[in-house]
Amino acid sequence: MTPHDVIEADYLVVGAGASAMAFVDTLVDHRGATVVLVDRQDAPGGHWLQAYPFVQLHQAACFYGVASEVLGGGELQTEGPEAGLQVRSTAADITDYYARVLRRLEGTGRVRFLGGHEVIGGAAGEGGDLRVRRLEDDAELRVAPGARVVDARYVAPRIPSQVPPPFEVGAGARLVAVNDLPDAGPARRHVVVGSGKTATDACVWLLRHGVDPDAITWVRPREPWMLDRARIQPVPEVYQGMFAEIVEGAASAATLDDLLRHLEDAGVMLRLDPTRRPTMAKAPTLGRWELELLRSITDVVRLGHVRRVEDGRLLCDDGTVEIGPDALVVHCAADGLRNPPLLPVWSPERITLQPVRAGFPCFGAALVGYVEATRDDDATRNALCHPVPFGDRLEDWADMNARGLRSAAAWGAETDIRAWASGVAINPGRVPEADRTPALEDALTRIARHRDVAVERLAGWASV
Repeated sequence: MTPHDVIEADYLVVGAGASAMAFVDTLVDHRGATVVLVDRQDAPGGHWLQAYPFVQLHQAACFYGVASEVLGGGELQTEGPEAGLQVRSTAADITDYYARVLRRLEGTGRVRFLGGHEVIGGAAGEGGDLRVRRLEDDAELRVAPGARVVDARYVAPRIPSQVPPPFEVGAGARLVAVNDLPDAGPARRHVVVGSGKTATDACVWLLRHGVDPDAITWVRPREPWMLDRARIQPVPEVYQGMFAEIVEGAASAATLDDLLRHLEDAGVMLRLDPTRRPTMAKAPTLGRWELELLRSITDVVRLGHVRRVEDGRLLCDDGTVEIGPDALVVHCAADGLRNPPLLPVWSPERITLQPVRAGFPCFGAALVGYVEATRDDDATRNALCHPVPFGDRLEDWADMNARGLRSAAAWGAETDIRAWASGVAINPGRVPEADRTPALEDALTRIARHRDVAVERLAGWASV
C-alpha cells in the first residue's frame, strides 16, 4: 500500500446526507480542519437522491440545508394556495443545492468527497483498522490514525423505495412504492397505506391529478397531529408566536391532550379527523388547503397495521378489508423518522450526529459543527448539545420539546453561539436584533415567563 492509498484527514464523515453536509459546512467555515466525506452514493444529498418525484419539503426551504447558503434564496411563493409563504423546494432543487454546496466545500481545498465508497473495518468509529472501499472494484484506502469519525447515518431516514413493505404481498396483488405511483397507470381504486407525511403527499397528488376521492381508500393505522405550515415560517414574530403558544399552553394545561387541543384551538396544530384523538405526533407541517383535500377522502380504514396484501383484499391487525379487483396499493409505510436510543453526541470513538433541538435536524447538525469547531473538549461540547428524539407518540413529542428546550437553554447561554445562531437562516428560532417588533417582544416575554414550568410539565408527560 503506497502513500497514495492512505487517507489523511482530521475528520472522516460517514454519510453525505443533509446532517453531514450541515455539519461539515459549518465546521470548515469555523475551523481549519480537513474532512473526507464518504458515501455509498455518487453524490451528496442522502435520501433526496431516491425521493419520490412529486415530493417537496414540508417546511420552509430556508430552514433546510446548510448555514452558508440559503436553500430557495429566501423567496416567497407568488401563486397557488400558499402564495405569500416561503418556497418549499423539490427533490431536484435540493440535490442541485447540495451539489453546489459540495463544490464550494471542495473549493476550500480542505474537503474531499468519496462517492461510491463505504467505510469498512472498525465499523465507522469503533477503532481498529479503518478503511474505505470503492464499491465498483473493491479497491481500498486505509484511513491514517488520528482522523475523528463522524457518524452521520445514525438517524438517517428510510423511505419506501429503499425498504420493502412491512407486510406480506400475495400473488396477484398490485403494489407499488410511492416513488412509482406516477407511472403505475390507472386503477379502479387506489389504496394508500400509511399515516404520515408520505401518505398525505400521495393522497394529495392523487386528488390533484383528478382521482375521485371516493375511489381512494386510506389505510391509516394512527391519527396524526400536524403543524399548520403558515405558523412555521421564517418571520420571527410568527415563529416565536407559535412557540409561545406551545410553552404557555404546556405551563397551564392539565394533561398532554389538553395542551394539544389548546394548540388546535390556537391554530397551531391540525388533525385530519376532528372527531378522533390522534396518537401520533411526528408533527410535519401541512397546509390548510391540503387538509381540506385530505378530508374529502372518507373511506378511511382504521383496523391497525396491514399484515398482508392480496388480490382484492387487505388483511389487517383487526380485520379484513375488501378493496376489489385491480386495486393499486401504494406503500407509504416506511419508518421515515427513526428514533434509535439517544447517545452522547461526542464520545471517544466518534461524533454521532443527532438532533439537538426540537425538530429541524439541519440546524442541529450545523450547531454541532460550530461547537466542535469552537470548543476544545468533549465534556464541554456534550454539556452544550443534548441529543433530542424525534416525535412519534404523543409522549415522544412532549419529550422532544422538553429536551429541546433544555438544550436550547444550554447553548443559548453562550454569547458566541447565540450570535452565530441568530445569523443563520436554518435556525427557525433566530431573533435578529433588527426584527424586534412589539409582537415579537410579546412572544419572547411569554416564552421566558413560562419556559421553566413548561419544561417540567412536558418532561412529566413524556415519562408516563
